[in-house]
Amino acid sequence: MLGRVNHIALAVPDLSAAVERYRSMLGALLTEPEALPEHGVTVVFVTLDNTKVELLEPLGAGSPVAAFLAKNPAGGMHHICYEVEDILATRDSLVAAGGRVLGDGNPKIGAHGKPVLFLHPKDFFGTLIELEQV
Repeated sequence: MLGRVNHIALAVPDLSAAVERYRSMLGALLTEPEALPEHGVTVVFVTLDNTKVELLEPLGAGSPVAAFLAKNPAGGMHHICYEVEDILATRDSLVAAGGRVLGDGNPKIGAHGKPVLFLHPKDFFGTLIELEQV
C-alpha cells in the first residue's frame, strides 16, 4: 500500500530564518516559498537526492501549524508523507481497518498539485501521516 517517503515536514516559527539556516549551514537546495491557503501554511522544500524536507510556516492564527507551534514554540517534526498509488482505495482500506482520516475524508490538492489526505496521529503512535497520490 505505501510507496516511498515523499517528504518529512518540519514546522518552523520563522520560515525565512529556517531557509537561511538550511542554505548557509547545510548548503541545501531550496524551492521558493509557496502559500497554500487551503492548508493554512506557507511551504519551502529542501530538495535531497532521495526525498524532500518540507519547511512549514502557519498562514494565520487559525492554521493547524500555528496550534502545533503553540505547543512546540521552537518547531519540530510535524508529519511524514508517504506516496500511494490510489489515494481513494488506500483511504477506504484504512477506514475499513478502523483508521481515521482527518477533515471530511476527501482528498485536497497538496503542495505538489496531487491529492493528499492526513491520517489521525493517535492511530499511528503520535505521528501525523500524510498520504500523497503519485
